[in-house]
Formats: sequence, C-alpha cells, structure tokens
Amino acid sequence: SKYGKQVWDKSSYQINNDGSIRILSKFIPETKNEITSEILYTMDIKCSEKSFRDVAVGTKKFNEFENENSSWKDPNGDRLILGVIDQVSAFI
Repeated sequence: SKYGKQVWDKSSYQINNDGSIRILSKFIPETKNEITSEILYTMDIKCSEKSFRDVAVGTKKFNEFENENSSWKDPNGDRLILGVIDQVSAFI
C-alpha cells in the first residue's frame, strides 16, 4: 500500500491446537524515520473467517511484547492484512 509492505515468513508457519495458523510477519513502512520503523508481528490467522489476532509485536525482535488477551479481529478492509491472510490461506 502507500504506507508500506507486509511480508510473512513461510518457514514460521505452524498450526495451533484450535486449527488457526501462526506465522511471523513484518511491516516495512514506505518511509522510515524516528517515528516509523519496521514492526515484527506474531500473528494467528483463521482462514475460514478471514480474521486475525496479533499475539505479540516487536521492533527489535519477535515476541518482544506479548499480547496476552489478544482478540480475533476483522481486517476491516486493510489490504496489507488481507493480503497476508490470503497468501497464508493459499499456502496451506
């Protein structure tokens, strides 16, 4: 998108006990400065519902800040998140 890119690591792919998929993802902003930087996400995805939750985030390493009560979210038209969900779902 005009804000940047969202990429995911195919080798990080794992299936959770509830059938959702856990991946490692990175947002790379179009413009980097003191305020904007790359953000690392550990994401769970439910392909059948096209929903996701951010399990943890970080700027220097994965799982820097865990999200203990992360709830499932609709991507609400976010093209970057929808793109990751579609790619992960197609990968399986």
